[in-house]
Amino acid sequence: MKRLISIIVALLAICGLLGYSSDRLQASSGSTGSHVLNLYNWGDYIDPSLLTKFQKETGYHVNVETFDSNEAMYTKIKQGGTQYDLAIPSEYMVAKMKRAHLLKPLDQQKLTGWHNYDPRFLNQSFDRGNRYSMPYFWGTLGIIYNDKYVQANEVQHWQDLWSPKFRDKIMLIDSARDIMGMALITQGQSMNATDPATLSAAEKKLNELAPNVKAVVADEIKMYMIQNEAPLAVDWSGEAAEMLANNPHLHYIVPSEGSNLWFDNLVIPKIATHTKAIYAFLNFMSEPQNAAQNAKYIGYATPNKAAKALLPRSVRDDQQFYPNQQTLQHLQVYQDLSPAKVQLYNDRYLEFKMHH
Repeated sequence: MKRLISIIVALLAICGLLGYSSDRLQASSGSTGSHVLNLYNWGDYIDPSLLTKFQKETGYHVNVETFDSNEAMYTKIKQGGTQYDLAIPSEYMVAKMKRAHLLKPLDQQKLTGWHNYDPRFLNQSFDRGNRYSMPYFWGTLGIIYNDKYVQANEVQHWQDLWSPKFRDKIMLIDSARDIMGMALITQGQSMNATDPATLSAAEKKLNELAPNVKAVVADEIKMYMIQNEAPLAVDWSGEAAEMLANNPHLHYIVPSEGSNLWFDNLVIPKIATHTKAIYAFLNFMSEPQNAAQNAKYIGYATPNKAAKALLPRSVRDDQQFYPNQQTLQHLQVYQDLSPAKVQLYNDRYLEFKMHH
């Protein structure tokens, strides 16, 4: 009898363990319980202590899964299977997801924090009226320079990068739209230009820059710049913030003639089910103190005007990351181009990279 009881106890223990493992697996891929929120986010793109605070205040458990590109996020949501409640795509991807009917419209009556946001960052072309998206962070494309090798007055404009004195000194972010866009602006063109002749002219302009280009890379730019291994780089403001925090000789410039203005946004995928948790989280992240805490942790610019007012003066008055209105009015938001138009950019950009 004791042996039988031992066997039964062992079987029950195994069943319990299997049940626990099943719950853990479910949580890792998006739980379907009633008191959870499944967040699909970029890696390390929210202060973890805010998630803990939200869970304590509301009782909703947050499951976080990460992606490394807008395209990967789009594909997984389109395929379905995992019930994400909130995702954080960039501006052009919001437009693409809207067209593919992958998003639920926001219930404006359930949102309590719109008045905290800067009107300049609402009602953008990719989502008029913010019917589907709430801004999360915003930023720019610009020039990082090291004052050990370069003076500020030498790199105030994109055209300055073409100077012969910067031969083999510039790191470029590996991004077709951004690098082609930089060349387009020097020629007085839109960063959303699609005319083949205009894009070919931009490629020719980039080929003239090739002797000055040390490398075209991705995340490695941060290491090169932090370690004083390159005098100049073209990269996004969020990446620049991390570089500047780790090297006092680095500075960030947004050329006044124009650049890219990007947005990351909170959206509700069509397959989302936890409505109460979703709106609790959106309102929680719209509260000024929470948005300010998140901005301090991430280092990107917050679109929450009330939150910005809570940031240290040294941060909120830093025109490297909060450009003045004169510069802002010349910034351009990327449009979501058709696959054929995107291919035009990619083809011209690849030709430049081969030339380099």
